[in-house]
Amino acid sequence: MSDSPHGAHGRPPTRAERWAAFRASPFLPATVLLLLIAAGAGLFAGSYTYAMANPTPHNIPIAVTGAHDEPAARRFVGGMDRALDAALQLHPYGSREAAVRAVDQQKVFAVVDVPAGGRVIGMDVSGASGSTVAQVLTQAAVGVSKATGTPVAVHDLKPLQKGDPRGLAIFYISLAAVVVGMVGSIQLGVHARDLNPLERIAYTVCFALLGGFTIAAVVDWWLGAVKLPFVESWLILALTMFTAGMVFTMFNTLFGRWAMLPTWGLLVLLGNPSSGGAVSWPLLPSPLGIVGRWLPPGASVNAQHTAVYFRGYQHAFPFLVLAGWAIVSCAVFALWRHRHPGGRVTDPAHAA
Repeated sequence: MSDSPHGAHGRPPTRAERWAAFRASPFLPATVLLLLIAAGAGLFAGSYTYAMANPTPHNIPIAVTGAHDEPAARRFVGGMDRALDAALQLHPYGSREAAVRAVDQQKVFAVVDVPAGGRVIGMDVSGASGSTVAQVLTQAAVGVSKATGTPVAVHDLKPLQKGDPRGLAIFYISLAAVVVGMVGSIQLGVHARDLNPLERIAYTVCFALLGGFTIAAVVDWWLGAVKLPFVESWLILALTMFTAGMVFTMFNTLFGRWAMLPTWGLLVLLGNPSSGGAVSWPLLPSPLGIVGRWLPPGASVNAQHTAVYFRGYQHAFPFLVLAGWAIVSCAVFALWRHRHPGGRVTDPAHAA
C-alpha cells in the first residue's frame, strides 16, 4: 500500500516528466519563437546598421582621360586617393566618349578629364550609378581642390530623376517585391494548403505578375516618383516576386514550419542590406559588396537600376541570378514534393 494518499497521482512529477509535458505542450514552440524573434530583431537592426550606417569607400573604379600625367592632375588624383584611403581604381581611356560609354556600361563611377595645358580639371560623377558614391566623390573633390590649389569643376553626368533625388525608389520597389513575394507564398501555404505543387507554382506566377504590375503602376503612374520603362520594370519586379516566393516554398518543403528562418535570413537580413540599393556596392563592407550581386534582392536592384537609368546597356547577369534561384527553388520543390505541406488527393474516388 502506497504511503501517498493518492498513490502515483499524489507524488510530485519528476524533472523528466515535467520536461516531457513541456515538450508536448504549446509552450515549447512559443518559447522558441519568443527567443528567435528577439534574436531576429537584433540581427535585423545589426545587419542594416553594419551595411548602411557608415558607408566607406572600397575600390571605386574611375575613368581618367586627357593629360592625366601633368603635375596638376597627379596632385589632384593623388589627393583624391589619399582622401578616400586608396580606394580609387584608375582606368585610363583614350577619349572622353569612351569614358562616358564606360559609365553607361557601369564599369566606372566617374570621369576625371584633364585638358592638355588646361587649368581646370573636370570631374563628372554619375548620380545614377550610385548617389552615395557620387556624394563621396564630390565631397572629396571639393576638399582636395582646396587643399592642393587645383581648380576642379564637378558635374553630374547622369543625374537622378527629380522625383527620386536620393535614388532610393528602386531599392524600395525591389524591397517591396521581395517581401510581398515571400509573404504571398507564406499566405498560400496557410490559406490554400490544398493546392498541389504545380497549382502552387502557377498561383505564385499569377500573384507575382499582378503584384509586379501594381508596384510599377503605383510608383510610376500614381505617385510619379520614377519614370519607369514600364514593361521591363514590371517583368523584373514579377521575376523578383516569383523568385522570393519560390525561395520560401523551397525552404518550406525542406524545413516545414521553420522555413521562415532561412528565408528571412537569406532575403532580408543578408540580401536587402547587400543589394546596393540604399548604399552602393563600392561603399559596402567588402564581403557584402561581393555576395550581394549573387542574391535575389541585389540582382533585382541591379537589373532595375540599369533598366531605368542605363537603357540599352542591360546585362544578363542579374537575370541569370534571379532565374537561377527560381529554377533551383522550383526543382527542389518538385523533387521533394512528397514533403510539401498540404496538397490533396486528385484521384477519382472509388465507386461505392
